[in-house]
Amino acid sequence: MTKVIEAERGFKVWWHLTRPHTLTASFVPVFLGTTIALTVEGENINFLLFFAMLVASMLIQAATNMFNEYYDYKLGLDNENSVGIGGTIVRHGVSPGTIMGIALGFYGIALLLGIYICAMSSWWLAAVGLVCMLIGYLYTGGPYPIAYSPFGELVSGIVMGMGIVLIAFFIQTNTVTLDAVLLSVPSMVLVGAIMLSNNIRDIVGDTEGGRKTMAILVGRSNAVYILSLFFIVSYLWIAGLVIIDGITYWALIVLLSIPKPIKAIDIFRLKKEPLEVMPAMKFTAQTNTIFGFLLAIGLLIDYLLF
Repeated sequence: MTKVIEAERGFKVWWHLTRPHTLTASFVPVFLGTTIALTVEGENINFLLFFAMLVASMLIQAATNMFNEYYDYKLGLDNENSVGIGGTIVRHGVSPGTIMGIALGFYGIALLLGIYICAMSSWWLAAVGLVCMLIGYLYTGGPYPIAYSPFGELVSGIVMGMGIVLIAFFIQTNTVTLDAVLLSVPSMVLVGAIMLSNNIRDIVGDTEGGRKTMAILVGRSNAVYILSLFFIVSYLWIAGLVIIDGITYWALIVLLSIPKPIKAIDIFRLKKEPLEVMPAMKFTAQTNTIFGFLLAIGLLIDYLLF
């Protein structure tokens, strides 16, 4: 019985290391990009390519989380009292080298899947994929980590939000259209919002650690205001596409997700302690997930009905 409990705890530690609730930031863009290819362009979906892209994206996301874990420990930003989703090294005694090894292993598997994706679509994607993987490492690794700069939200939004949507679209269509780009913008903005919410929570610790994130540079209250704008822009963008670009009215079902960002902003405005604002981060991540799914579902409903 004791061995079973220890095994369960061990599994939970390794599962926690991947930061599973963040993986939707890679899953949703793949789903959305593939749905756009099916519904807007009328392409027949290659499901092997879809699943290869999905697994590769999630592996890169998990590896990026592990790089973050590794370098936060190396730079002394993580300790036993840190609040957040990391801390596997300081709380559970996992070797930093082991974490780096697993992250590189995930990158290796993603690279093999990338070779298959390129062989089935275009080898031009090899350069794009390698750049994305490099950015995943440089987000917290290297001499000038992106996460420690004011550009974390922008870079993560472009790569994980818009970039993954467009790659998932491209491997099904062998092209990138204006509609695909326009429909990927909210994904870009909301992935950036996830990063901004994380930086708002960690603003005190990051300041002490020497980071220069957007939240630190503009101040906490202004950062919360910018986060509000991220949410507002995402919803208004879809409404604008419906009115101006002729995207189906079914896309407006994304409005059903509005309670999530409202809750997130309310918490950030009323509370400041890292532990107290953790639910706000969860609601921000859920906004990205639910918004993306609802947008894809709206496109699918219109496709199936008409």
